[in-house]
Amino acid sequence: MDRETIFALSTVPGKSGVAVVRLSGRGVRRVLNAFVGFVPKARKAVFAAISAAREGALIDRGIVIFFPGPGSFTGEDMAEFQVHGSRAVIAKVLDELSSFDDCRLAEAGEFARRAFDSGKLDLTSLEGIADLVEAETEAQRRQAVLQSDGRLADVLEDWRNRLVRELAYFEAEIDFPDEDDVPADVMTSSVERIRVLHSEMCRYLAKAKCGERLRNGVNVVVAGPPNVGKSSLVNYLAQRDVAIVSPQAGTTRDVIEVHLDLNGVPVVLSDTAGLRVSGDDIEEEGVRRASARIASADIVLWLRSSGEPPDDQALEDLDSVALHVLTKADLVSDEDRQALAAEKNRGVHLLSVKSGEGVERLLASIGSLATDLVGPTEAPAITRERQRLGLQTCVDALERVCDDRPLLAELRAEEMRKAVFGLGRLTGLVDVEDVLDVIFRDFCIGK
Repeated sequence: MDRETIFALSTVPGKSGVAVVRLSGRGVRRVLNAFVGFVPKARKAVFAAISAAREGALIDRGIVIFFPGPGSFTGEDMAEFQVHGSRAVIAKVLDELSSFDDCRLAEAGEFARRAFDSGKLDLTSLEGIADLVEAETEAQRRQAVLQSDGRLADVLEDWRNRLVRELAYFEAEIDFPDEDDVPADVMTSSVERIRVLHSEMCRYLAKAKCGERLRNGVNVVVAGPPNVGKSSLVNYLAQRDVAIVSPQAGTTRDVIEVHLDLNGVPVVLSDTAGLRVSGDDIEEEGVRRASARIASADIVLWLRSSGEPPDDQALEDLDSVALHVLTKADLVSDEDRQALAAEKNRGVHLLSVKSGEGVERLLASIGSLATDLVGPTEAPAITRERQRLGLQTCVDALERVCDDRPLLAELRAEEMRKAVFGLGRLTGLVDVEDVLDVIFRDFCIGK
């Protein structure tokens, strides 16, 4: 079906050296003829005068590229104008494009949606492109490239194809039990192969949290009693004043987040309210929020002032990985340092944000733990909750298929359909005709 031609500014709005305007749809050739007087050769950058279609006046001189469909990003005819990035030039180009019939400004994500509709990209590749745009660290970039390149889709599609084949065997035994081409034990053999596939999916699913941490950032919470230097540490690591520092206890009332890049791994550092019993309703809410963050943290930095006795019970209550940090090391005397040496040997971090003592060691420890939590980044991973839940649905269905308890063949087949459908939803491809194709190809039914 012919659709409207869409256009949009593909670079960041505002003043820049170069701005890129893209368009896609049935009217691209007409726009090119009106703007530059000809349609450039496919995928060849041409330097040309770009003129207003209505009055013919020169708008700018720039690079024009034509991408004929279906070999384009969207599968439609596409064009790209690379012009000077002044607000005036951009506004004029967009205004002229909007003057064409059936030519309008694209909606958010509409180019990618057309690529998906044309079969150029699957859902996981689209999510990978979105993650690549948002990537802030090297590890995030590597993972996003794998997804946008279709590597995760390849894994999911391989699983789906294998499931479709097994489902075809199920359907063959149910619908064509008297056919000589259908072995009597076909479902039993199929279930064994499904067990192997189920194990593969479970191993992948077990690493899903690692992928989500990589995409969203490892959650590191700075916690402890009031006035131990939590906000000072956060400000020091952020290299700017993001939290209020005051000798008055209870200054921090809400959770303050800072994003860090530790050896390519994204870390979300959260400053929280000091944990204590308070009669102040607002501070109590801050303590409640701090406790909630601690409970959901991947890593907790538990701070206490040097010289203060350790709170062993608080550390025992932490479910996540905890690093014990002694702050205000610049105030510790030489005699006290000798006493603290034993604690340091047990992995306790002695720290001073005034002198910088211990900061590099603490960052190295956080970075090491964060790297372990995100795991290897060389293979495509599940990075979104949608992907994890969809795969979990598939795994649950296959568990019921492989159940040793007596189960009607029709019910097993229905669970297989759920699994196939679940994988199809992950990539955006759901087609029952695939099952029929395998039935007739493998068993020659109807010959």
